[in-house]
Amino acid sequence: MNIWLLALIILTIAAIMTMSGRGGGNFYVVTLALTGFIMHEAATTGQFILVLSSLFATFFFGKNKVISWKLVLIFGIMTIVSAFLGGFLSYIFNDKILKIVFAVFISLAAFLMLKPLEKEVKAEGRFIIKLQSNNETYVLNLFFVVPIVLFTGFVSGMVGISGGSFLVPLMVLLIRVPMKIAVGTSTTLVMVTALSGFLGHLSSGHFNIKLAIPLAISGIIGAIIGTKFALKIKPEFLKITFATTSLIAALIMIYVSLR
Repeated sequence: MNIWLLALIILTIAAIMTMSGRGGGNFYVVTLALTGFIMHEAATTGQFILVLSSLFATFFFGKNKVISWKLVLIFGIMTIVSAFLGGFLSYIFNDKILKIVFAVFISLAAFLMLKPLEKEVKAEGRFIIKLQSNNETYVLNLFFVVPIVLFTGFVSGMVGISGGSFLVPLMVLLIRVPMKIAVGTSTTLVMVTALSGFLGHLSSGHFNIKLAIPLAISGIIGAIIGTKFALKIKPEFLKITFATTSLIAALIMIYVSLR
């Protein structure tokens, strides 16, 4: 495929994915895999695009105060190590296994996002902590949050997708973070996870910088556009966008893995 056409596709993906706090890593991997990239190289390139595009998106989300920096710190520490290990150990798995893992991971995230919210969250218990952030009180059940975040970081780093695919449902469903703040916070965490996973893949030697740079520039432009829309669109539409794009990505990857 022509590099400029591919760059335009990446720009469009970045705009749509940034709106839902996912960064676009899963669609980058799908697109690159469909255009002939081997899975490991697609994962590395996708995460390189994610690092730069989410960096710019984080700047604009932070400027509009829709990022919970305390959640970024807590989740970020856990995902740095797990994402690096996922990227570093990705060579153990062949392309088909990576694609199947990708599809299962994204499908689960899509269905979770469509799950109706319970009226109340349990605020007391052995593993329960309360976190004050952005004038809001969030309830974290560490029994569920810690393993989910570690698993998210590892699989994200291994497959080359954005951690937002699972972090947004985690924040919205389990912690009751408002959708726009979840999107902004997830975008920042995507940058952390993508950087760690990218370094893990890079250490294995799967990177084509000549192709990655123009695609990353397109991703940055798309991310800026997506950020502007995310700040204006209703939260309900953002949730539907997240779930729909997640399911489409999973179905495409299943098709790719069975070809």
